[in-house]
Amino acid sequence: MKTALLPRILLGTAVVLILAFLVVPVLIVVPMSFSDSRFLTFPPPAYSLRWYQAFFGNPGWIQAAQVSLILAVSTALGSTVIGTAAAYALNATRSKLLRRLSVLLLLPLVVPVIIVAVGVFFVFAKIGLVASMPGLILANIMLGTPYVVTSVLAGLRGFDPAQEMAARSLGMNRLRAFLTVTLPQIRPSVISGALFAFISALDETVVAIFISGGENQTLTKRMFTSLRDEIDPTIAAISTLLTAASFLLLLLASASRRSVS
Repeated sequence: MKTALLPRILLGTAVVLILAFLVVPVLIVVPMSFSDSRFLTFPPPAYSLRWYQAFFGNPGWIQAAQVSLILAVSTALGSTVIGTAAAYALNATRSKLLRRLSVLLLLPLVVPVIIVAVGVFFVFAKIGLVASMPGLILANIMLGTPYVVTSVLAGLRGFDPAQEMAARSLGMNRLRAFLTVTLPQIRPSVISGALFAFISALDETVVAIFISGGENQTLTKRMFTSLRDEIDPTIAAISTLLTAASFLLLLLASASRRSVS
């Protein structure tokens, strides 16, 4: 028994150490955001809400935050519609060719984001979408759709298509049958995909650096520019807010799944 238990203990210890290595740097940012120092220091010499006040009192930061929120909401909506439709089609098709081509939908998750950003920049520069809100939304929908496709496909794998076929045999068309029978049962998967698309758009930096600018500058790009020009502790406050928002959204996705299961 002791011999069989030792590998499990070693594996658990390794997992805990790896998670600590990944999470601790993020958690260090939180106390730094409440520092009273003019520079990023850890541990903080004193605590205050100085940098949160600097964020909410700066019109430039608020403008960038509004752009990021509009972008994230638009991306979540667009990615959810496109990704759900694509996942439904891939799950329903019997064509092996189409199923193999489905890998194209997942390319944004596989290709390095810097390569995607360069390609998007050159295409958008030719059609005049650089530094525009439609350009930002389209680029982030491309990046967010794979999350929705993956999540919804997982939900459809556990759904019995005979239920939808029964609804269609009673006179419903395919769209109505999907909306009234299939969609309510895969709702947790759809919500999870939408939340991941929202988070990816809210946190996206590399593509934003290439194609956002002017009045359509995202919060992450402004953070990068501020960090490049000077070490502003306001960035720690914004990072804490973004981390908290992402964490709450993940909890919401988990709660949505548990409420149905």
